[in-house]
Amino acid sequence: MTIKKFLTIILTIMIFTMTLTTTEAAKKIKFDKKKLAAAELVDAVPKLDPLMMINESPESVTILGDPIATQGQMVKYIQKRNSKPLLNCTVRQIVQLYYEEAGRENIRADIAICQALKETGFFGYGGDVDPSQNNYCGLGATGNHEPGLKFDSPQLGVRAHIQHLLAYASTQPPKIALVDPRYTLVRDFRKDIFGKSIHWLDLNGRWAVPGTHYGQEILRYWQQAQMPDSSAESLMAANRNIKLNAPTAEMFVYRGLVYFARGEEGNLNDYYNAIDDFESAILLAPNSSEAIYNLAITYEKLNKNKEAIETYDRLTEINDEFIQAFYNRGRLKLLNGDYDNAISDFERVLELEPITADAKNEIAIAHFKQKKYQEAYEDINVAYDINDRNETVLANKEILDSCIKKKK
Repeated sequence: MTIKKFLTIILTIMIFTMTLTTTEAAKKIKFDKKKLAAAELVDAVPKLDPLMMINESPESVTILGDPIATQGQMVKYIQKRNSKPLLNCTVRQIVQLYYEEAGRENIRADIAICQALKETGFFGYGGDVDPSQNNYCGLGATGNHEPGLKFDSPQLGVRAHIQHLLAYASTQPPKIALVDPRYTLVRDFRKDIFGKSIHWLDLNGRWAVPGTHYGQEILRYWQQAQMPDSSAESLMAANRNIKLNAPTAEMFVYRGLVYFARGEEGNLNDYYNAIDDFESAILLAPNSSEAIYNLAITYEKLNKNKEAIETYDRLTEINDEFIQAFYNRGRLKLLNGDYDNAISDFERVLELEPITADAKNEIAIAHFKQKKYQEAYEDINVAYDINDRNETVLANKEILDSCIKKKK
């Protein structure tokens, strides 16, 4: 996200809030009490995708290089997060295009796809860019309803994305004719950026402004995408690896993820096997954010919410920038009626990632539960400003709009 787009979003939120303060909030919005009593807001989707442990530290993961996740893993990951992506081709085709285009320029295709997923909301969109533009990384979308660049085909859109990444990561020119008109702008006028972003975290504050956790979020998607499958072959390989070698935290996390995948298919006992493995991993690596996070979400899968909250508490003490931990803990506190502390967790999410519509949606629900209907109304409209395609936000906005008393 460009600095102009970020400032535009913040300005929009400020203007909306100021407008409410000077007009509707001054006289207070009048709600229909009967409709409010019958209304129930829709909870946002939980974020319960487990994470692989990776040998590389986040700071060392480079933009250039070979992919680790397979095309099949990427297809499965996208389809799991969005069963109806807004694409002008199939999911398999878009993934193949990224591996072809990124492979030509020595860009890590799997992580480049994860950047596209972050920019487009898993191809759900919701900002200024329209799916018809084949613009997968917000090129030219500078805010204030400026939709940015349009490309004639998915292939050209992917190529432009990869070429723009290349401008950040290398001074070597693209191996094929330019389709990204902003490549030359970076090369000729941003010497402070051109070829200087060697690692994905180097995009923080450069590609995305302020984007202090932009690269980290992309890498979290990448870790989720590497989830092993539930096959007997995967379990046999994981067992063999632990039996024949000195066990490591990574080995236990991997086998735990296989069990987790089997639990997802209805084998609930395998969630308990996953818990055993994640706990074994934590014994070997007490500060492993991935192992602790995986343990917490497995507790959630078993509806052991008390244990899940305690595990998220431990995780946030170790890593106070782990967005999913704050988000998931906030959801559980919301379910428990601990509204003020839930709001605090969601506010922490928004501190780390200001354009998170789901977090603002959950704050709206907390305020609604507290019968702070004015605040809930303001919250849901801010969430709508962030992402007007978010189905949960749209549903809640419609519910709250329908509760406003009609003028006679």
